[in-house]
Amino acid sequence: MRHAPSTTHHPTTTSEERPLRPLRLPLTAVPSPPDPDLLTELVQLRAQNSQLALALETRAVIDQARGMVMALAPCTGDRAWDLLVGVSQHCNVKLRVVAAALVATTADKALPADIQRELRRALRRLHAADRP
Repeated sequence: MRHAPSTTHHPTTTSEERPLRPLRLPLTAVPSPPDPDLLTELVQLRAQNSQLALALETRAVIDQARGMVMALAPCTGDRAWDLLVGVSQHCNVKLRVVAAALVATTADKALPADIQRELRRALRRLHAADRP
């Protein structure tokens, strides 16, 4: 039994029969009233971002100063960190400032007198603690 060849029938449509496309209007944002909690969080996140950026910038200098103290003392990294923090606290100067001043001595810059004095004291205390 033979089947007749099938023919595909394509219905023709007129422009009146075509489906309508949705009308696309530009979207405009309507400002909503500011959310106080969201604004507070935004301010906090921006402050935190600034602090982290500063920490990343100063980390290398602090690590260099820590290495210098480790070579001078000699001591562990933790003890060098504690020594730098102690100098910072006794001089009432930010740790990054103490570190930058110490690293600057490699370029023949003088260490500020108060930092120099406290660093000497801290190194003496460190050596005295290592003696039996």
